[in-house]
Amino acid sequence: MYEKKVVLITGASSGIGRATALYLADKGIKVYGTSRSGRGDDELKSKDISMVAMDVTDDNSVKKAVREISEKAGTIDVLINNAGSGISGPLEETSMDEFKNLFEINFFGTVRVIDNILPIMRERRSGIIINTSSIGGIIGLPYQGVYSSTKFAIEGYTEALSKELNEFGIKVCMIQPGDFCTGFTKNRIFTKATDKNSPYYKSFAKTLVTFEHDENNGCNPEKIGKLIFNIIKSKHIKERYIVGYFFQKLSVMLKRILPGRIFEKIIISYYIKKGDLSEAESKDIENRINKIY
Repeated sequence: MYEKKVVLITGASSGIGRATALYLADKGIKVYGTSRSGRGDDELKSKDISMVAMDVTDDNSVKKAVREISEKAGTIDVLINNAGSGISGPLEETSMDEFKNLFEINFFGTVRVIDNILPIMRERRSGIIINTSSIGGIIGLPYQGVYSSTKFAIEGYTEALSKELNEFGIKVCMIQPGDFCTGFTKNRIFTKATDKNSPYYKSFAKTLVTFEHDENNGCNPEKIGKLIFNIIKSKHIKERYIVGYFFQKLSVMLKRILPGRIFEKIIISYYIKKGDLSEAESKDIENRINKIY
């Protein structure tokens, strides 16, 4: 019975992770969530969601958190790898440290948590691992290229892992969200070299306005909680689950059937629109970048 399952969600203090934790808890599932601080808000506490400190970039932190949860709960039936971050800016102007930092969080963080939980699941010969990819892990997005790269890596890793764990009765899948309305937009990080003197700046600024508009008008993250609940209940788990608005799902289908260069033109024309930004839009972007750096 799904009500008796123990679920671990990384990055559960905000955004998609928080919404998923609340949704599953409402269904009677015992949820353990992680954040770097180990703290959660009052609503998470009111749902009896246990928060544990975990930094997915730190081996000892992950080992300690997994051991604490498994000792308290007796087992971990479902792992939802949700913890992640993003950075926006031209790829050429992204430093190696910025590349490595995002891969450490989004990709190696996922691997690190899985490696610590697999012994528990293999011993029981059962379990579900749900990795968070993105539609940006299927389509390389302009000025979000580092983020897309980490999610492309998650795609390949998850495919291979699913095959290796089949004999142990462990199911592995990934969700591929489109745009969801979370705190991601408000907390966006820019590459340090990003400023108005960059040769990419005009194009980058127009693209930023487009994808932030889509994020701010994205789906309710509870939709992902509902999807994950249905995955947990399902006897037959698919490898991939695309979730988002219809036009975002359509873009994935178009990539599969259209010639590559035609599809690329569609993406460029959508994100990098012709014309100039309004004075207010330009000023807002400049102020935000200057505020961070």
